[in-house]
Amino acid sequence: MDIRINKSKELKKKPQDESKLGFGKIFTDHMFVVEYDEGEGWHDARIQPLENFSLHPASSVFHYGQEIFEGAKAYRREDGEIQVFRLMDNCERMVNSAIRSSMPALDPEFQYEAILKLINLDRDWVPHSEGTSLYLRPTMISSTPALGAHSAHNFIYFVICSPSGSYYPNGMKPIRIRIEPFYARSVKGGMGRAKAGGNYAASFKATKEAQDAGFEQVLWLDGVYKKYVQEVGAMNIMFVIDGVIVTPELGDTILPGITRASVLQLAADLGYELEERSISVDEIFEAHAAGRLSESFGTGTAAVISPVGEYSYQDKSIVLNNNEIGPVAQRFYDLLIGIQFGTVEDRFGWTNVVPRS
Repeated sequence: MDIRINKSKELKKKPQDESKLGFGKIFTDHMFVVEYDEGEGWHDARIQPLENFSLHPASSVFHYGQEIFEGAKAYRREDGEIQVFRLMDNCERMVNSAIRSSMPALDPEFQYEAILKLINLDRDWVPHSEGTSLYLRPTMISSTPALGAHSAHNFIYFVICSPSGSYYPNGMKPIRIRIEPFYARSVKGGMGRAKAGGNYAASFKATKEAQDAGFEQVLWLDGVYKKYVQEVGAMNIMFVIDGVIVTPELGDTILPGITRASVLQLAADLGYELEERSISVDEIFEAHAAGRLSESFGTGTAAVISPVGEYSYQDKSIVLNNNEIGPVAQRFYDLLIGIQFGTVEDRFGWTNVVPRS
């Protein structure tokens, strides 16, 4: 399928002060769009000026939430070239989310090609300052203009780009996490391993309650026993117990994070002992009391590595590593950031330069 390119005739003024970029509030000049109609398949692929969609009020995405998305980044290297980090993994995960959501799969190779073309066209939007990046948001929505609780017949896949500021403008600091005792993010057989908008909507109430109480994030527990750790609202989670990196095993209820996979591969390469297994809240608190839990950190596209300074569960609270960044979290952060920006050798083939055309 060819990709038609329609360049914008009125380019927007780019931000001058990159310290005020924030996240997800500024968008580039162009977007990629391709449409799907049952019986015809994917068609009309194009890069076009960024503009609003016109959707019928009965469009199924509004009523039944058939929607999935991805999050990736493009980085400006010191030599001025732009590179992406494990973008093909995002494209393949998008396919897996589509299959779970009863949506049509879009070839990951085609997604990858389209996104690189879009980045190249808007490459001047990739910020230059340390820690900044161009955030990429591939999305698929159902657009059939009819009511009825069943899979749609029409879909739109699109990609928008947003220049984003440093996640840690004032330096990386440990966060406070509340372990959620009541609400559940996902259950076995559910949508937890798909990157679907509904998963995030289901998390907002507990997250707001936690933030109102002074915490930054929620750590979810399993939906059956309410005792086994799952993931944080926007990240996978890891613990360092007796020098071993422990993280919950993947399954129906946990998003297979790309940063998570990167940390595990780096850890194995560096000689760390790893365990992917069930870990309960009781084990976390008991390991801390015994001096065996040295640090914990989240892994995700936005923050890369987010050290945890405190866990609170019901009427109990523990502080990790004197509320300071641990050496394991710092090591992985430095390595991943270095690979993403091209200052550390990529020995794993995770990065690719965006070709100029």
